[in-house]
Amino acid sequence: MAAILMRSFEQAAAELRPQIEEALDRYVQFGPRCPAKLAESMCYSLLAPGKRLRPLLVLMAAEACGGKISNAMPAACAVEMIHCYSLIHDDLPAMDDDDLRRGRPTNHKVYGEAMAILAGDSLLTRAFEIVARDVQPPEVAAACCATLGQASGAEELVGGQADDIIGERGHSGEKPSTQPGGGRGSATVAKLLSALESIHERKTGAIFLVSLRLGGLTAAAEPMQIQCLEEYGRRLGLAFQIADDLLDVQGNEEAAGKRVGKDADHGKLTFPGLLGIDESVQRARRLVAEACEIVAPFGTAAEPLASLARYVVERDR
Repeated sequence: MAAILMRSFEQAAAELRPQIEEALDRYVQFGPRCPAKLAESMCYSLLAPGKRLRPLLVLMAAEACGGKISNAMPAACAVEMIHCYSLIHDDLPAMDDDDLRRGRPTNHKVYGEAMAILAGDSLLTRAFEIVARDVQPPEVAAACCATLGQASGAEELVGGQADDIIGERGHSGEKPSTQPGGGRGSATVAKLLSALESIHERKTGAIFLVSLRLGGLTAAAEPMQIQCLEEYGRRLGLAFQIADDLLDVQGNEEAAGKRVGKDADHGKLTFPGLLGIDESVQRARRLVAEACEIVAPFGTAAEPLASLARYVVERDR
């Protein structure tokens, strides 16, 4: 057992991803009342090759708290469905207007805007159906539904995206700059940094955080364990977003599987644009070090989580 618990993130992911893929495929098998084109559109995005970081977080958090993968798998799939729905909608012309996702044309480029919206809607509602039906016992399912709903709603995921759009389109009173500092004073930079962190704590971090909470809930974790997972998740989510911003500046489009340089094209406020590349890299590394320290009390059971945090700042896509 000790040898299994000591595995790295890469080893854990290699073991768990096939189980996630099988479960996701099973959960998007619908009866004849679901239009074939709608099901095809959902599967196109959900089953596209991906890192599966969020469902992996659910499963690894459950393991760190002594839980079973089988108990956590429905919640893991639900989180991935909500993540996928948010990507489909974010890629729409009215939102981030992207035409490439995971190395393939975005959903609306293949199926049209209306079907892409409906596919996203269907994945969102399917996620809650799965948690309510398949997470056991029922009181844990109810807690998971409430937690997932809060994290994906107006105060978190959707709210973060709304503030991102408001800031990008100039309604915040501060015009984003793609140059470090943008000629602003330190007080203005600090204010913008706080606003930027708030956006990404919700838009990106909320789903990382809820993934860890769900893993803990399905494992019947102690309150202190869940608190540790949450503190880890806050730092991981922010480090991930900083790394994502850096990839948009420095990354390779083929490796990233999506268009790079678009943040600057859209005038979007980013960590490199506000702090510069070097300071952004250092900030991400500090967050990762803190995240690893927070999960150290879990012992070897949390090594995949620590390894994942390190992977976040080393990835190329």
